[in-house]
Amino acid sequence: MKLKSIRKLTGTIILETGLHIGAGDIEMHIGGTDNPVVKHPFTHEPYIPGSSIKGKVRSLLELKSGLVVKSNGKPLSMEVAKGDKFGEKIVKLFGTSGADTKAKETLGPTRVSFADCFLTEEYKEKAQQGEIVLTEVKAENSINRITGTAENPRFTERVPAGVKFSFCITLKEFEGDEGLLDLLLQGLKLLEYDALGGSGSRGYGRIRFEFDDDDLNNQFKQIDPFKN
Repeated sequence: MKLKSIRKLTGTIILETGLHIGAGDIEMHIGGTDNPVVKHPFTHEPYIPGSSIKGKVRSLLELKSGLVVKSNGKPLSMEVAKGDKFGEKIVKLFGTSGADTKAKETLGPTRVSFADCFLTEEYKEKAQQGEIVLTEVKAENSINRITGTAENPRFTERVPAGVKFSFCITLKEFEGDEGLLDLLLQGLKLLEYDALGGSGSRGYGRIRFEFDDDDLNNQFKQIDPFKN
């Protein structure tokens, strides 16, 4: 197995709607939000964890493969994907469990790596100058179907629409690898069609990718993940 290159894909993620990626359990303060977004521990600026993008892209591709029932909802393994070319590519691209030593010996290392996505310099400056806010708190309620009144108010923090983050994805290319870049781009396009983070069914998490490379950006815009 010979490494031919490591391809670096960079660009910008534009939030089309508010984004909520939760910070997990924290202490609740009076007057504060009960559902905060994840923030950098030093700068306190919101960011998008690479693991959130990777997990969502992989899950969408696995849904497209039709193998999720065979995998019982777990990440695809080579044992489940064996014989399905699309499924095998997914496992090669994203890797397999560390416990599956036989598959690792056959496949080699995970091909794709997603870095955490931080605010673009432009939006850092806008926030520092007070031109924009980086988070907003949205109140949500459930509605009683009989009385029509709002019940169970909940306050969710999210990054507002329009904010931009820089992304960096690296792809290792080995001899014999074919179609993995196309598969990765399909997954990113599926993510544009779907949503990132929580509350996607309520309109959160709609994003758009713009690549720094013009040719790659044009290629990405033409992709229809359901045509192949």
